[in-house]
Amino acid sequence: MSLLFGTAEFNENQHLVIGGCDTTELAETYGTPLFIYDVAHIREKARGFKKTLDELGIKNKVIYASKAFACLAMYKLLEEENLGCDVVSGGELYTAVKGGMSPENIEFHGNNKLKEELEFALDSKVGTIIVDNFYELELLKELTAAKGVQQAVMLRITPGVNAETHDYILTGQVDSKFGFDVNSGQAEQAMQRALEIDGLLVKGIHCHIGSQIFSSDGFLVAVEKMLTILHEWKEAFGYTAEILNMGGGFGIQYTEADEPLKPEQFVKAIVESVKGQCARLDYPLPELWLEPGRSLAAEAGTTLYKVGAQKVIPDVRHYVAVDGGMGDNIRPALYEAEYTGMLANRVSRETTSKVAVVGKYCESGDVLIKEIDLPEVVAGDLFAMTSTGAYGYSMASNYNRNPRPAVVFVENGEAKLVIRRETYEDLISLDCED
Repeated sequence: MSLLFGTAEFNENQHLVIGGCDTTELAETYGTPLFIYDVAHIREKARGFKKTLDELGIKNKVIYASKAFACLAMYKLLEEENLGCDVVSGGELYTAVKGGMSPENIEFHGNNKLKEELEFALDSKVGTIIVDNFYELELLKELTAAKGVQQAVMLRITPGVNAETHDYILTGQVDSKFGFDVNSGQAEQAMQRALEIDGLLVKGIHCHIGSQIFSSDGFLVAVEKMLTILHEWKEAFGYTAEILNMGGGFGIQYTEADEPLKPEQFVKAIVESVKGQCARLDYPLPELWLEPGRSLAAEAGTTLYKVGAQKVIPDVRHYVAVDGGMGDNIRPALYEAEYTGMLANRVSRETTSKVAVVGKYCESGDVLIKEIDLPEVVAGDLFAMTSTGAYGYSMASNYNRNPRPAVVFVENGEAKLVIRRETYEDLISLDCED
């Protein structure tokens, strides 16, 4: 039996139900491919982070990483749950503001923020800008002076910590495009420079060691390094950080082989380490910020596909093609990410063969699941792929000129369309004719 998350269950008709909504009915109403988000599951995860931090007695802020999945409805949900958000582009910032996010609860990330984006952030009164490089420091000096404003910032530090994850999503190591490197002295130089700029209020430091991390070990090493740095800077510059932002990257379960810690376990380990290091160094306990993205959205998302063609190569492989693929989930092709799933229109307990679930895109690498046990599958069956709520829609494309899918939020038996399906007319809406 495949993984079920949140409110997902099978009803008396053997149909997959999420948020009290029958997925076969959702497919009839909204078509396929279709992203389905279990809102109650997102709320539960968000509240779990906050509750754990509060119970551990540390001042805190939970900030959703928008890159996992962003739309107006998602920001409205975050605001309802009293979470902040981070953004990494003018487009994400625009959507967050339009979605009702309080600007003071927005962080602006990015390793190459455009001048226009920084102006937009300052004009929007964004709460915090996470400064990534010296070029950005000088841009902010220029812009804050021109506008006569002061902006709260944090410096992104690369502490030289390697986390056990894919190289493409490893970000805390020395050789990274992100942040100020500690070992070379760049981080210290950046802090000195930031403290000299009148328009900047340096609130603290930030690090992010990677994504889809299953162990707390990397976070504990990073905490020790970050607080050691702050202790040294307190001695050298008389600077005391108000905030320590340890980023996110908490792993989630994609397949039965994945065994990540629960978010509460990550949080407890990080908080205990921060408290212990502060006590050891006699450093004032800072406010702790965390940035969960995938761990809030991924397991809450399910992608629903319709089965079409099949190809059986005796003693080699049985291909089952669906009406989506790498255009709505690039992660298997990009990261060799593994997923699982099930038939949504009938319980798939009795499996008959191993199949490869592939997409409709014109690439041999358009393989969603290399091998999965399924019952006999026929055209028109619905296949549900689980844990697709992060980096599915947000990385979707119009490759082969395929429209991007619709997205629905489901909760308490009600479905709400939050992103409509693109049309062929949408595909040419930006084309210029002679």
